[in-house]
Amino acid sequence: MGVYDDSIIPLAGSDEQRQPLPGAPRSWENADRAQAALDGAVGPEPPSPPCCPHCGLAGERRPTYTGQHVLLEPGLVLPAHLVPGGHRWHIDSNGVAWNGGFEEPLRGARCRIPHHLACPGLSLDEIRPWRWLTEIRTENADRARRRADEESGPTALPDAG
Repeated sequence: MGVYDDSIIPLAGSDEQRQPLPGAPRSWENADRAQAALDGAVGPEPPSPPCCPHCGLAGERRPTYTGQHVLLEPGLVLPAHLVPGGHRWHIDSNGVAWNGGFEEPLRGARCRIPHHLACPGLSLDEIRPWRWLTEIRTENADRARRRADEESGPTALPDAG
């Protein structure tokens, strides 16, 4: 016996009944846009030319699985371990780009970088390539503050009478 796959069993009814009406609100759209922004998929949407709004240079525009587009640095493929987490883009066999996230890349993996990481029109403060490091630094600052508060507090409660 094989593995049960319900995708090959046709559902009753016509396709029109299973598809949302044109213009119907799609509840996942806001989440997709937020994820696209977090991933850096903020490239100019077609029919606009694939040019950076900050420096004017052309990039390689690719669609993403969230329905947005990412502007990649053209022709540049790097070893993934050299690229900060959250900025590692991969292209699947259909030409769709996906962000590798913050996971440790596989040994020998290569990836693309978004143009905004190499854009001469943006500063590192605007790009924030090491968002994960900022989070760790914030957490460590909170831990240090809590530790200092514990050490400076009274060791025993005062005698209230």
